[in-house]
Amino acid sequence: MPNIRFSALERAASHQAVEFESPQGRVTDYFGENVFNEQAMRMFMSAEAYKAVMSAIEKGTRIERSMADQVASGMKAWATSKGATHYTHWFQPLTGTTAEKHDGFFEPTSGGRAIERFEGNMLVQQEPDASSFPSGGIRNTFEARGYTAWDPTSPAFVIGSTLCIPTVFVSYTGEALDYKTPLLRALNVIDEAATDVCRYFDRNVNKVVATLGWEQEYFLVDAALFQARPDLLMTGRTLLGHAPAKGQQLEDHYFGSIPDRVMSFMRAFEYECHQLGIPVKTRHNEVAPAQYEMAPVYEEVNLAVDHNSLVMDVMERVARRHHFRVLLHEKPYAGVNGSGKHNNWSLATDTGINLLSPGKNPKGNLQFLTFFITTLKALHRHANLLRSVIASASNDHRLGANEAPPAIISAFIGSQLTEVLDELEKIEGGKLSAEQKTELKLNVVGKIPEILLDNTDRNRTSPFAFTGNKFELRAVGSSANCAGAMTVLNSIVAQQLRDFKKEVDHLIESKSLKKDEAIFTVLKDYIKTSKPIRFEGDGYSDEWAKEAEKRGLSNVKTTPRALDFLVEPQVEALFEELGVMNRVELHARHEILLEDYFKKIQIESRLLGDIAGNHIVPTALRYQRLLTENVQGMKDVLPADRFKKLAAVQIAMIEEISERVSVILTEKDAMIEARKKANKLTSSRERAIAYCEEVLPYFEKIRYEVDKLELMVDDELWPLPKYRELMFLR
Repeated sequence: MPNIRFSALERAASHQAVEFESPQGRVTDYFGENVFNEQAMRMFMSAEAYKAVMSAIEKGTRIERSMADQVASGMKAWATSKGATHYTHWFQPLTGTTAEKHDGFFEPTSGGRAIERFEGNMLVQQEPDASSFPSGGIRNTFEARGYTAWDPTSPAFVIGSTLCIPTVFVSYTGEALDYKTPLLRALNVIDEAATDVCRYFDRNVNKVVATLGWEQEYFLVDAALFQARPDLLMTGRTLLGHAPAKGQQLEDHYFGSIPDRVMSFMRAFEYECHQLGIPVKTRHNEVAPAQYEMAPVYEEVNLAVDHNSLVMDVMERVARRHHFRVLLHEKPYAGVNGSGKHNNWSLATDTGINLLSPGKNPKGNLQFLTFFITTLKALHRHANLLRSVIASASNDHRLGANEAPPAIISAFIGSQLTEVLDELEKIEGGKLSAEQKTELKLNVVGKIPEILLDNTDRNRTSPFAFTGNKFELRAVGSSANCAGAMTVLNSIVAQQLRDFKKEVDHLIESKSLKKDEAIFTVLKDYIKTSKPIRFEGDGYSDEWAKEAEKRGLSNVKTTPRALDFLVEPQVEALFEELGVMNRVELHARHEILLEDYFKKIQIESRLLGDIAGNHIVPTALRYQRLLTENVQGMKDVLPADRFKKLAAVQIAMIEEISERVSVILTEKDAMIEARKKANKLTSSRERAIAYCEEVLPYFEKIRYEVDKLELMVDDELWPLPKYRELMFLR
């Protein structure tokens, strides 16, 4: 019988690097050429239509339907000039992936002819079948209608022969069924809240934009070996597999030379990204073998989220052409680092100021401290909510695994900024004398630029670290949509900025404090009350877990329990107050995330049982039979005393195989029974908890025995590609 593993190894060995012919010219010559950007709009639209779209992007004004016809006409002309024959409303449902339904531009006419048609109503709104997308109980399966609506703030683009139009996705009754809708609402709210606070310092600020620079980590695996691993194929991770002799312990892969075959993939991938206007700038080897990272220049959050979703799709398509498969799972291999998606977040004004970067004078530094401290206060107030939004079945394997932040949410700001906040906290009284104001501004606020100039240390164990001019949310999983974390982060900061302004205005009006005195008073209180969220030490240590408990910080390590935070009363109040999500939308997401969790564990459990029972056990028994036949042959030819001595090792192996096979089958059957019990539970929460706490523990028990057998069984018989074959690209 042919060994599938060795056939896959032969195919993998035959895959040479696919030559990528570099395009003529520089990146700047073709960057954004497949995007309906400002340059394209100027060329293909009337001045009136261009002005309407730019007003919608910059000011959020509504585009009238009559004007939408002009926009659609120009967009079609541009797209067809790029070879597009179809269009689609490209959206991000709550499946975690993107969705699209393609319609042709052509329409038949009388006489057997056809015309190309794309009008404003087709651009602005479509009605895809929404029945099979997750809704969390918002709608019944038989209620199919849903709406996609054009998002003009994210430019349309062409992939292949299809014009892709970024859209929101809502139910027939108006509830959000996607990631984009709540994100756009949150971005609008933080714009308003941050702008109001900015005007304490600069009356010329009219808009604040949240920015995001994401870092995407991923693994590559040879396509042939991927196909020979049912677990990788169906779950994105290896459920079984013994660690290779050499993993990442030498730390020689990190920032190492990129293999030719991988480099060819990266160049082709970056070329397509640049054509789509995605500002990919960085590429390098990551810590684990066959692990890599790419990152773009930061962008406005909504556009950055769209670009990340697009990148994950483009990456997979390009990888297939190069005989690779991309693994975006947070933990595809045990024993080596998993993958994350660091979200670098900041706020920028329309006057060109980064609000999380200190200014050149005390006034600018006070503005920086205001937004810096308010963000810390927001994090402390809603740390549990942020924990819930990064929770998933796949990210549970990564958080706290000595490679990623722990499940305890905390902020790292560095020793120098800690000293600044400590000095501010010591300020006594409300009104300040002229001398106190001068001393405060010069000695505390004034020295911030010099402090940050040398504050380059980073705590890699912190989930939320300040890195000089931005906060880095490091706990987001590699397969996640950035929109979830960005919706929460922008919402909680917006709420805190609103409250900050109310408190400052109250002190000015009721206590007759000067503006700066009122600001310092509120900030001092925020520093004191948010102090428990700040931690500068080792987030992996047992001491931190104990200290965090004393501080009242949660340490919830599993997704079903963490998701409870999503529907707490204060969270409902937060989102409803801001208009980001109503109670129905919030609880629907809770239900969807619970279902996603237990379904993924259910799939993994079924697959693990199948591989163990139908692949591993028969292989182990086949090898045991060979050993038994060999022992029997030895008995026939050797004297009794020699046989007893020489056959002892093989007999022990036969016994060990029997024992391990027995444990595998026993634990597999017990896992199936636990799964059956979980499936009878009607509550999604109870079922998710049961899968987490009753079914999942069997995974490691079964894996341990299988991985031991992998070291015993004849290599030529073993049915699955091994870690040493998967993780070291040929």
